[in-house]
Amino acid sequence: MKSRKPRRPDVTTLELIGGPERLELHLHSYDDRWPAIYLTHRHRIEGAIGTANAGIEHIGSTSVPGLAAKPIIDIVVAVEDITAEEDYLDPLIAAGYELRVREPGHRLGRTPARDVHVHLYGRDDPAVDEYLILRDHLRANADDRALYASTKRALLSRQWDDMNDYADAKTDVILAIKARARAARGG
Repeated sequence: MKSRKPRRPDVTTLELIGGPERLELHLHSYDDRWPAIYLTHRHRIEGAIGTANAGIEHIGSTSVPGLAAKPIIDIVVAVEDITAEEDYLDPLIAAGYELRVREPGHRLGRTPARDVHVHLYGRDDPAVDEYLILRDHLRANADDRALYASTKRALLSRQWDDMNDYADAKTDVILAIKARARAARGG
């Protein structure tokens, strides 16, 4: 068994760089350009941190053909060691991304235009699989895709002081969809 280098302690609190941001959020019809935008940023991320040390996937609503979404491309990157920020965060910042969130087990970088979010986790973090379970199920299940779209429309009819509050408001529906996804997979 290959020994891994010792991990450093991770951060223990949430650091929200720039504080809460009031944003106007609007759903857009699915845009066929979103996969190409993802690929452009995937190559940019690969160029910054390499491919050997990271798994990179398109996640979120823009990764689901036919699903209305906020026009923000979400990308999950699984790195070898989330605490070794010099291995991935410094190169991403040099490639033009900005750090927005630092919290236990997770970092969030984004473009200055806020149209691409890069979610960084350790390679073995279950959050990565959770994103993929939801994405893959929504790609395959029209009923849950419609439920998720209608939930987002209803929530976006309200005013949100911060995008994180909007994301939190979707939690119950997302958990129910993921439970059906696991049941459909037999586990």
